[in-house]
Amino acid sequence: MTKQNDADVAFIQALAELLTANDLTEVEVMREYGDNDSLNVRVSRAQPQMIQTVTAPAPVAAPAAPTAAVAAPVVAAAADPANDPNALASPMVGTAYLAAEPGAAPFAKIGDQVSEGQTVLIIEAMKTMNHIPAPKSGTVKRILVEDGTPVEFGAPLMIIE
Repeated sequence: MTKQNDADVAFIQALAELLTANDLTEVEVMREYGDNDSLNVRVSRAQPQMIQTVTAPAPVAAPAAPTAAVAAPVVAAAADPANDPNALASPMVGTAYLAAEPGAAPFAKIGDQVSEGQTVLIIEAMKTMNHIPAPKSGTVKRILVEDGTPVEFGAPLMIIE
């Protein structure tokens, strides 16, 4: 990497830290280095989605098919792991790894007891391996990512109850 590329990477990392430190959702900057040489950067993160429940009045004579159609989305929303209060959400964008290296034992498997602060997976971001700790002690109920898959900020990674 050139000196300018190193400086650009450090600048982007500083923007990401600024985003988190000030609880911003997006920052966009354009740097001019000279004639036909510039850097445009946009750093953003997902907003926590607000869930709103709306209760519709019960129909007087509702046929069976529409009732089933109305019930299906409610069940699907309840099963969404992102809505689970025990979900461990990704603190960053990157690639998730369930073990320290290929072929090694995973940090945690379904049914394992984990302690608060124990590393349960790694997220690689910008060539940095970030150990992701369990937010609380409990049992791993579900692992929602596969080894080596990309993850987004806020994406549910696993359920620990």
